[in-house]
Amino acid sequence: MANVNKPCGLRPVQYLNGAPWNGQARIYSIAANYATALYIGDPVVSSGTADSNGVPGIAIYGGTGAIRGVIVGLGRSEGLIANPDNLNITYRPANAPNVWYALVVDDPNVLFEVQENANGTALAAADIGLNTVLESGTGNGYVSGWQLSSATDATPATTATLAVRLMGLIRRQDNAFGAYAKHLIKINVHELGNGAAGV
Repeated sequence: MANVNKPCGLRPVQYLNGAPWNGQARIYSIAANYATALYIGDPVVSSGTADSNGVPGIAIYGGTGAIRGVIVGLGRSEGLIANPDNLNITYRPANAPNVWYALVVDDPNVLFEVQENANGTALAAADIGLNTVLESGTGNGYVSGWQLSSATDATPATTATLAVRLMGLIRRQDNAFGAYAKHLIKINVHELGNGAAGV
């Protein structure tokens, strides 16, 4: 059976020690009028700013460099991780006029599930343990469109500066190596990792 094409960005599933992810996340701010829509599952970086209460800011990951974490919730205030103007949407629209807030999984020891794209040669068992990169994608109105690059788009390597480490294939009956495979990854270049530079 072919893998289902259902990208949803990065989804936290467990810790490096094998324990299941416990739902913990940290609050970050998104500046008013920030020009990019943000979705649950998007990888983000520190923006180098903060809101008026000192809540650190985030921006979308640009594809290179260190990652701060992954969005797991979005809302119009620190106390309401939702959009009270429209409860049917779960993303932060581009150019929203007010400061928004995001719950971000920023623990460098969290592992994530992510879908591989379907361009050319797929990742294989021999690639597990190597590093690779993520590809941006448009959210579907609910969740992120970010995916893992196929072997054609980015050859997995030992290079320390590549964004993520391949930890294994997600073990489910509906998943196998090939187009749209779901992989377990760890953020390899993390803003809060050992010896990381300040932002």
